[in-house]
Amino acid sequence: MSGAATPPAPIPALVLASTSPRRRELLARIGLTPVRVAAPDIDETPLKGELPRAYVARLAASKALAVDRAPDEVVLAGDTTVAVGRRILEKPVDEADLRRMLGLLSGRRHHVWSGVCVIGPDGRPRARVADTIVAFKGLSQAEIDWYVESGEGMGKAGGYAIQGKAEVFVRFLSGSHSNVVGLPLFETRALLSSAGVPLG
Repeated sequence: MSGAATPPAPIPALVLASTSPRRRELLARIGLTPVRVAAPDIDETPLKGELPRAYVARLAASKALAVDRAPDEVVLAGDTTVAVGRRILEKPVDEADLRRMLGLLSGRRHHVWSGVCVIGPDGRPRARVADTIVAFKGLSQAEIDWYVESGEGMGKAGGYAIQGKAEVFVRFLSGSHSNVVGLPLFETRALLSSAGVPLG
């Protein structure tokens, strides 16, 4: 005599540990809408001598761990930074800082690093890091003035938004475009799938 059928496991609910509208828009591209959005409260200051890859990996994990998670929830966190060599370009603090960053990016290649961390119902953190190489054209002073005056670069890692006006500066890109926007979809989808989030 067979016993009662085992009920199916509940489908995990997705919690986004970020208030970034860009990350919500990117998740929507793969058919996902978080059940809730949480703002993790962590110190995002780079450690002394910390390299960009290690920096984004650490912050993504810290953000995921900083958010309360119910047993049937999956927490997704990400962090993106722009790096010129070993130098991490955080969000500009003012227009002068933005001009400095654009000057550093002008006419040269840089890396956009994103760390992604997912914590599923099993409580195990899963993480990946994505790297995209971007090259800007040489920027004239008039172009820098135009971009600064647009206000688009404030609040953005590296001082620019590739999904906006800054795309006209990009002469070369190797890697994930969604990574530069703020969430590498290939890596994110793989991590969510491994945590039990159903994907089409």
